[in-house]
Amino acid sequence: MGQTKLNLDLDQFIGGTSTWWRNPIHRNYSYTDGVKYIAEQTESYWLINHIFSWQYAKELQNQAFQVWKWKAEDNKGTFIIEDGNRNVLAKDELEYTSFPDGEVTLWFTDNVLLLPCEY
Repeated sequence: MGQTKLNLDLDQFIGGTSTWWRNPIHRNYSYTDGVKYIAEQTESYWLINHIFSWQYAKELQNQAFQVWKWKAEDNKGTFIIEDGNRNVLAKDELEYTSFPDGEVTLWFTDNVLLLPCEY
């Protein structure tokens, strides 16, 4: 059975967040209401852990601003991580994901994971 297409109303998060959520595994990092909404709607809190785990990677050291582009299709997923100037820092391919087909872009800056519209 095929996946459903990702369909999230992210415009409701324009202008910021009301709560800074903490990750129990990566306590130095937080995420916003919009990121929490995506994780809840897609049952993918692993996505937050995955991005936070990457913060220890050599490729992302000293990168104060990161753009995380996630694309899921046919139960496979790809992260493209950029520096904000469209320079690719890393690529991470997942052989399997239950994330719905679609694309999401997240920003990571000042130890916070957020939607671009929440900036």
